[in-house]
Amino acid sequence: MRQVIQDLKAGVVRLMDVPVPVVGPGTLLVRTTASLVSAGTERMLVDFGRAGWLERARQQPDRVRQVLGKMATDGVAATLEAVQRKLEQPMPLGYSNVGVVTAVGEGVSGFSIGDRILSNGPHAGFVCVPRNLCAVIPDGVDDESATFAVIGAIALQGVRLAAPTLGETFMVSGLGMVGLLAVQLLRANGCRVIGADFDSSRLDLARSYGAQTVNLAAGEDPVAAALAATAGVGVDGVLVCVASDSDEPMRAAAQMSRQRGRIVLVGVAGLQLARDDFYRKELTFQVSCSYGPGRYDSDYEELGRDYPLAFVRWTEQRNFQAVLQLMAEGRLEVRSLISHRFPLADATVAYEQLTAGGSLGILFDYRAESAAVDRLVPAAPRSGGTVLPAAVGGSQPVLAAIGAGGYGGAVLLPAFRAAGARFKMIVSARGLSASHSAAKLEADFAASDYRAALSDPEITAVVIATRHDSHAAMTIEALQAGKFVFVEKPLAINHSQIEALRSVVAALPGARLMVGFNRRYAPLVTALKTAIDGRSGAKAFIYTVNAGAISSQHWTQRSEGGGRIIGEACHFVDLLRFLAGARIVGANARYAADHDGRRVTDVATLSLSFADGSIGTIHYLANGSARFPKERIEVFAGGGVLVLDNFRRLRSIGWAGVSSRRQWRQDKGQRHCAAQVVAALRSGGAAPIPVEELFEVAEWCCRLAESSTGEPRAASDLAMPV
Repeated sequence: MRQVIQDLKAGVVRLMDVPVPVVGPGTLLVRTTASLVSAGTERMLVDFGRAGWLERARQQPDRVRQVLGKMATDGVAATLEAVQRKLEQPMPLGYSNVGVVTAVGEGVSGFSIGDRILSNGPHAGFVCVPRNLCAVIPDGVDDESATFAVIGAIALQGVRLAAPTLGETFMVSGLGMVGLLAVQLLRANGCRVIGADFDSSRLDLARSYGAQTVNLAAGEDPVAAALAATAGVGVDGVLVCVASDSDEPMRAAAQMSRQRGRIVLVGVAGLQLARDDFYRKELTFQVSCSYGPGRYDSDYEELGRDYPLAFVRWTEQRNFQAVLQLMAEGRLEVRSLISHRFPLADATVAYEQLTAGGSLGILFDYRAESAAVDRLVPAAPRSGGTVLPAAVGGSQPVLAAIGAGGYGGAVLLPAFRAAGARFKMIVSARGLSASHSAAKLEADFAASDYRAALSDPEITAVVIATRHDSHAAMTIEALQAGKFVFVEKPLAINHSQIEALRSVVAALPGARLMVGFNRRYAPLVTALKTAIDGRSGAKAFIYTVNAGAISSQHWTQRSEGGGRIIGEACHFVDLLRFLAGARIVGANARYAADHDGRRVTDVATLSLSFADGSIGTIHYLANGSARFPKERIEVFAGGGVLVLDNFRRLRSIGWAGVSSRRQWRQDKGQRHCAAQVVAALRSGGAAPIPVEELFEVAEWCCRLAESSTGEPRAASDLAMPV
């Protein structure tokens, strides 16, 4: 299938061949029949992509500060590489999709194969969408009209927040698609409406919907018009539906409002507000969030946990349904908003039309698109300028990657390619990241079903970089298929997964398994390990991790991530296990508590004891500043101290035979780790880390994480001797 993406690095919009997504639990697979280009949001994204570096920086000052902070902690080279990797990621465009359900995922009710549905899916031949972001289209609503329901839900949510009552007067500032739909919705609520815009054709449409209008291009004053229409009292409410960085729309909204009027920002506007304008009138100001309650709540959108209707009457899905019902009843007219129609093949022409101006509702027609459910597609043509490194010491390993998201696609897979491996297949469930990485890594195929990689006899190894809860099951399948398995940490997220893996490895004597504990292979860690091994006696390790705060809504904090101790701190447990060179024989975990006495599961001190008498402490802290480096390791032994700062600087204090050194760039060992795996594949040797060490680290991390899940108690230490 084909999908519309924006290439931020090149500043262009293009079509990409992508495998059809795999339907998962809680989702629907939909074959698209029509989709609507958002004239506001998508034009803003396209303009941003085409802007120069200085203009992009001006538009995103917060991101600039983040980049400067990262340069200070990680170095200029590492930061610039990270920025380049981010810009290379294709951005899917579109969020107003209509199509026919072709598959229903596990746990989905209320939808059937063959249903016509609206969703916030992108511009693509097929889309996989969560059940709470869909709505069945009534029989009386055609596909083209239904595409406007997502935009309509944005307008409807703004209207709901404004709480109009029969007979009130409202100003709609900005008559793009959202503004024109808001005009109709306010009229349906029995309100008198005034619409303001610079575009005469949009003013004509607003008048056809029953609104009075203010022509800003002709110099008409919206404040004067509002006061004149209300005998000097002011309007009851204002919906600001513009897309501008100017503060003027908000200032005008305050000036035209009556005492205790309501202002709702539905679009984008400058917010340098004059306090006196709001203070004297006791104005209410609110920002409307997209389609309504549930938006950006991953429990609602990704996990399908609906809000009870009795407590949240209008969620984003119920707003979709309400807009569609208004269309079916003839109370919301949208066909007059259609300005252009293009076949999907002409997507680039459509976006040129969008940026040229003069358009309103641009529709994509999918009738000429393939209906085939192709989950394995040839990768894009190779660049021709890059040649894979020649195989050394044996044949070139042939790999498949399962998962090509942020870290996997940007860091891990390129490390294997640089080590001399050849990727035959890149797999991702949604397909887009697979196609992007397959072209970048010169793979043969992009796929959305990982079993295609497991059944391919030419593929000798798989790299698994999916979400954490899938690691164990995919690893088991890949081992049973006879593949060498490199799985990005963690190996497993609970004891039952670990035991299942142990059983499979025990039953397959030739099984080879590796976990992506790359820090072991960082150049400065190698030097640190050599120095430690040359000194007898017990060592003491202090590992400080300035992990940074992550929202509790982020997937790593939920069940699929296993939490941050299992999902990330396993790196640090493994590194201390490696440096000590001895088994872990005991561990303690102590967690911070909030004001209510509940544990803060990502602010913790983890204490380890090793079989040789060494001890280690990991301070895993999510409550620090991003301006402080992320990782520091201190080693105390025999009267000397070694300090490794953020994988850039190694200092020696009183440690004979070891000199301090500094690297010009941060190196956490990803390429060296991949090189070790590729060497094992070429030689047919064992995986670089003994499998029992992998299970040992996984087991202790699960035990440490378990200590954060109970009710608060006075003694929060959890001792776990062998």
